[in-house]
Amino acid sequence: MARRIDVTGAGGVRLAAWEFADPPKTDPAVADRPAPQPGAPGVLLLHGLMGRASHWASTARWLAARHRAVALDQRGHGQSDKPVQGAYTREAYVEDAEAALEQLGLAPAVLVGHAMGALTAWQLAAKRPDLVRGLVICDMRASALGAASQREWAEWFRSWPVPFATLADVRRWFGEDDPWVERPNPARGAFYAEVMHESADGWRPVFEPEQMLNSRETWVYDAHWEELAQVRCPTLVVRGLDGELGRAEAQEMVRVLPRGEYAEVTDAGHLAHYDRPVAWRSAVLPFLDSVLGD
Repeated sequence: MARRIDVTGAGGVRLAAWEFADPPKTDPAVADRPAPQPGAPGVLLLHGLMGRASHWASTARWLAARHRAVALDQRGHGQSDKPVQGAYTREAYVEDAEAALEQLGLAPAVLVGHAMGALTAWQLAAKRPDLVRGLVICDMRASALGAASQREWAEWFRSWPVPFATLADVRRWFGEDDPWVERPNPARGAFYAEVMHESADGWRPVFEPEQMLNSRETWVYDAHWEELAQVRCPTLVVRGLDGELGRAEAQEMVRVLPRGEYAEVTDAGHLAHYDRPVAWRSAVLPFLDSVLGD
């Protein structure tokens, strides 16, 4: 099950946090583990751009066997506020995560972030080392992506055939018909189906594409190596072999990190934690055990 907890983020934005507990007893990864004790180490999971807390459900329920696992709907996403005039800056996202750790009593916590959420996590770890005991970075580049990347994303958003008539249409387009899909990927279709809601004329994203572009604009033009070098806690850099983070850059990130480690998820792309959950757990488990204890 998941329990919603409201958090007040930067500028008074209301954020929805989801605490996952009672992992399925049939899951062999958790069936033989003791239940978490009061005061169990905290883990905060941060989704990527366009994502939502529920994308972490499998990981969070697995973690909940021993740890207090909370996933956050970040501003503009999921069931959190989406202020029209709100600040979608790097500082706002970092302050939101900082507020979540403090208000939920998770600190010092392990931060697990995917893509944009990973950048938020390492920026917070650099800013507030007292709140973070460990960090997992999943498929997020530290180098600048540039203006061409931002233009490609704007064009991609315009290509979406919204509204979708059915959720099956959502799954088919993002899993097969999207020009960005190199080969059929049902997991990608399911991922995007989770961020749609039904409106009067069909299915539309729960977020505003313009706000997503505004959020992305705050990091694509700059490199983030300096902040990465300021992260003092143990950090695991994870990439899917077919993801957006290349092996050479990932290994350079590990070198720059004072306490960096490296892991790969085979047969996975950008959504490694979502489309290959068992392999993802295997990749991160040794690191989590070393940071959070056996």
